Amino acid sequence: MIKKIIFSIALFTSIIFIYSCKTETLETKGSPEYLEEVKQWDQKRADRLKADDGWLNLVGRTWLKPGENKFGSAKDNDVVIESDKVPAFMGVFIFQDSTVTMRVNDGVEVLLDGKPVKEMVMIGDTKKEMTVFQYSSIKWNLIVRNELYGIRFRDLESEFVKNFKGIERFPVNEDWRITANFEAYNPPQKIEVPNVLGQVDDELSPGAVVFIKDNQKYRIETIDAGDRLWLIFADGTSGEETYGGGRFLYTDSKADSTSKVIVDFNKAYNPPCVLTKFATCPLPPKENYIKLRITAGEKMWGEKH
Repeated sequence: MIKKIIFSIALFTSIIFIYSCKTETLETKGSPEYLEEVKQWDQKRADRLKADDGWLNLVGRTWLKPGENKFGSAKDNDVVIESDKVPAFMGVFIFQDSTVTMRVNDGVEVLLDGKPVKEMVMIGDTKKEMTVFQYSSIKWNLIVRNELYGIRFRDLESEFVKNFKGIERFPVNEDWRITANFEAYNPPQKIEVPNVLGQVDDELSPGAVVFIKDNQKYRIETIDAGDRLWLIFADGTSGEETYGGGRFLYTDSKADSTSKVIVDFNKAYNPPCVLTKFATCPLPPKENYIKLRITAGEKMWGEKH
């Protein structure tokens, strides 16, 4: 499955590269109010990434095997924490029948909400009551990805966060703030959304946004995100200026009474997999690979495309 997804992305990006080999002059364009709006959006984006629960401070992720999984900084643990801030042997994660129990070794003080804990059933990140544990500046929690159960670690004192300088973007151009038509599905349809692990999830799509750019019509399937719409798409910049696995975009709200919705590509941003190898990102559904160079929003960060 993983090879199939990678092949599809590579094929798409190679086709788009041929399609898009032309010189472009990109300039900033927009009212002062709009340019300030996007500037503020960029700042909030950076603040979210650097927050304690953001993506920049991740330092590890290990999938659990059934039974006991010893954890700590020593290399012969099943779950190795790459940090000198924690003991060599801290305890064990016991994975059995979709339940993970953490048992802490004597002499090791692990905190939950500031209070010591010795043994506890962990609540994963698919629940609002997710349990987050801490030792020194290291925090960890259980993540659940279908049949996979893993532990993800953060370092609240990460140098990576301290040295983060932001993400390059295309020049802001208000022409990429597009009023699109929303074609609703009644009832909502299921669309298949793959991820970087090779898994495929069924997500509910309330409809598609349809817009005109350079006299051509384009369509992007959306995912229900409460009071907003979520777009996962790849375009003619994917694999070149932007991440080969596509980008994300949320609308500010759902369609109005006239079935119009604002799709602002200046606010398109990278999936967390661009920033860390410890994320498990969704990829665009096959319907959302569009033959248009969307020269707006965030560019690739780092070397990986």
